[in-house]
Amino acid sequence: MVQQVLYRALVSTKWLAESLRSGKLGPSLRVLDASWYSPGTREARKEYRERHVPGASFFDIEECRDTASPYEMMLPSEEHFGDYVGRLGISNDTHVVVYDGDNLGSFYAPRVWWMFRVFGHRTVSVLNGGFRNWLKEGHPVTSEPSHPEPAIFKATLDRSLLKTYEQVLENLESRRFQLVDSRSQGRYSGTEPEPDAVGLGSGHIRGSVNMPFMDFLTADGFEKSPEELRAMFQGKKVDLSKPLIATCRKGVTACHIALAAYLCGKPDVAVYDGSWSEWFRRAPPETRVSQGKGGKA
Repeated sequence: MVQQVLYRALVSTKWLAESLRSGKLGPSLRVLDASWYSPGTREARKEYRERHVPGASFFDIEECRDTASPYEMMLPSEEHFGDYVGRLGISNDTHVVVYDGDNLGSFYAPRVWWMFRVFGHRTVSVLNGGFRNWLKEGHPVTSEPSHPEPAIFKATLDRSLLKTYEQVLENLESRRFQLVDSRSQGRYSGTEPEPDAVGLGSGHIRGSVNMPFMDFLTADGFEKSPEELRAMFQGKKVDLSKPLIATCRKGVTACHIALAAYLCGKPDVAVYDGSWSEWFRRAPPETRVSQGKGGKA
């Protein structure tokens, strides 16, 4: 375990509020609102325009992805990511703090945290408790848009933190990696449908273990302690000393597994970016497990 040398994955609302008060926001510290909500529920960009952490920019995950892919939320190219975050005033020397406005406390922020890491940026943190607790604690908000000075960001893909369909398929035979699925138990088992999905059945990849991402958060929306997180991994017989792949539906909540393991001192969890969205459409039927109608997903 190399926990002592890892960059802090979480910052507190108190720390961020003090940093803003002392004028640290700028080229060396940028804040991103990475909120995203299912169509027809809430409007992330509209809510950002109404109120956000002072100085925060809106990170639109719909724009910063591979829009040509048939699968959901796939990573953009190095050039696309570098150009996008550079326009938000982020350089390779910037400490980036990411939050979202989800009622859970954190939903999409860990995905953006992981995106920075997979593109070679280590100085990135999630705001622990999210915008929910920022508001609850009475910290300042604004409707003023931010206009950061553009910066140069050179993205370098770290392939060790990313897994492809072919690698996960090969792993079914080699079993070099443990595979953990972060979706709810019903979606994992195949007894509940995938929400807002056309032509996508529920179920899971053969051999994967289920750890719903909501369980990593307290009822108040904060990340659980490393001790609690370790006990959760142990309870599922997931060995943090061995290689681990995280998966979900579209590579978003899988990043909660990567974050939880990171907080336990394991920084090398890889995310299967295509996740169930790709697996369901490409994988052999015998590799898809479902307790729903017909058995196989």
